[in-house]
Amino acid sequence: MAGGGDSTRAIFFALGANFAIAVAKGVAAFFTGSSAMLAETVHSFADCGNQLLLLLGLRQAKQPPSPDYPLGYGKEVYFWSFLVALMLFSVGGVFSLFEGIHKLQHPEPIKHWYWAVGVLTFGIIAEATSMRACMQEVNKARGSRTLWQWFRQSRQAELVVIFGEDLAALLGLVFALAAVVMSVVTGNPLWDAIGTVAIGALLVIVAVFVAIEVKAMLIGQSVDPVREQEMRGFLAAREEVDRVISLITLQLGNEVMVAVQAEMRDSQATTHQLAEEINRIERAFKAQFPEVRWSFFEPDLKPQPGR
Repeated sequence: MAGGGDSTRAIFFALGANFAIAVAKGVAAFFTGSSAMLAETVHSFADCGNQLLLLLGLRQAKQPPSPDYPLGYGKEVYFWSFLVALMLFSVGGVFSLFEGIHKLQHPEPIKHWYWAVGVLTFGIIAEATSMRACMQEVNKARGSRTLWQWFRQSRQAELVVIFGEDLAALLGLVFALAAVVMSVVTGNPLWDAIGTVAIGALLVIVAVFVAIEVKAMLIGQSVDPVREQEMRGFLAAREEVDRVISLITLQLGNEVMVAVQAEMRDSQATTHQLAEEINRIERAFKAQFPEVRWSFFEPDLKPQPGR
């Protein structure tokens, strides 16, 4: 979408970081017996699968329109993004909560804690690198808005998901490191279990928020409110248009459908002249907003005096 961030770049950064971290965590979990590390290992491998699903969704969304899908396949990316949110909730969050509760009931001491600390430190650095790449793309898209405003208003489902995943992964690593350190310092393995529960709760909360946003896109949202205001302003400034009566937009992946009803300034124009005016407006409109693939323009004439 014009003016948006490059979500594909953010996805590849996250995929590379999560795969490296998952392997390192798995080795550390084996040697330490840490349940927080095991939870983080599962989380990172699940994230790798999630990122592959997002790439699949982006590829599927590029299919051309067909008779059965005249507006294209853009919403494919919403479906796969919603599936990723469900995976984050179930494979990541619920599993971590289950593992944490189990360890609370049957605490086990951490073995070879230095493995866990080393791997988690590496993971925090790698995940921070991925988060930085994600934030670069988010900042391109959000402009002057706060992160929360962007999160609620964004129509790039895959970027919303990557942002949520990276944030949860980075905070989860910090929780896991804190849990391991507290377990070693105090000699109480319950800290490791508490860290695992905290990771699970974090993943569930993030997954729910991401799912809510993606669900709205899946049902059918208008374009980003900032972008829609720019569109309305562009149409209102056209010399052919006297007043914009209504502007309806629909976000379809990275493409947009627009329906416009507007009063035309020249009430004496012939049908041929009116058609030419509409064609000029639509050409200029699509040049200004290249994400617009379908536009439908309904002209209305100003009421004549005395009528």
